[in-house]
Amino acid sequence: MLLWHGRGPDERDVLAPVARAAAAKGVIVLVPDWRPDAPDRGGTQLNESVAFARRNLAGFGGDPGRIVLAGWSLGAKAAVGAALNPAALGDWRPQAVVGIAGAYGSAAPVTGTAPIDDLRLGGNRLPPLPVWLVHGTEDPIVDVGRSRELRTALEERGWPVTLDEVATDHAGVIMTEFVPERGRCLPSTAAHVVEAGARTADVLARAAKTTAQHTSRRA
Repeated sequence: MLLWHGRGPDERDVLAPVARAAAAKGVIVLVPDWRPDAPDRGGTQLNESVAFARRNLAGFGGDPGRIVLAGWSLGAKAAVGAALNPAALGDWRPQAVVGIAGAYGSAAPVTGTAPIDDLRLGGNRLPPLPVWLVHGTEDPIVDVGRSRELRTALEERGWPVTLDEVATDHAGVIMTEFVPERGRCLPSTAAHVVEAGARTADVLARAAKTTAQHTSRRA
């Protein structure tokens, strides 16, 4: 699994709690740094992270042929956007995609287009792949309605999609809380955060497991 962080530049550490929780369930999780404040909004670095994963995943004990692409917040928009507009990654597509607390109605860093627009314009021409969505119902940054809207649009086009709604906020869904004096999300042991983060880790693991099952059936 390749997991992209959100808007803060070089914040892979923010995803450490949920990445470790997913890894504890048997998922190989790669979390790269990238800079959304770069002139190209981080698109080059996101492409490089995909190339790195495809080139090196076998060395970590994984299968480069069944990569799940996932992201949180702006990273979710980028991940879903790449799955719906594969030209952005050299026509490469993941085997599944996970969007965590994403907004999908504006331009994604890696594509320059809005994921939901790409779906509506070209989604019927792409082979559907599994889409897993997670969103906090108390999210004040990105309303849960953004994930509901994408789920409906995917369902209308026959794509396999699930949406897990969890009772937490934008940071809690990745097992963290935003600390204003530090200006970043840090690990939290609050009950709603631990529970929500565990749900997110479970979704990541289920996405990876489903991908493995699909690979086995094709073999």
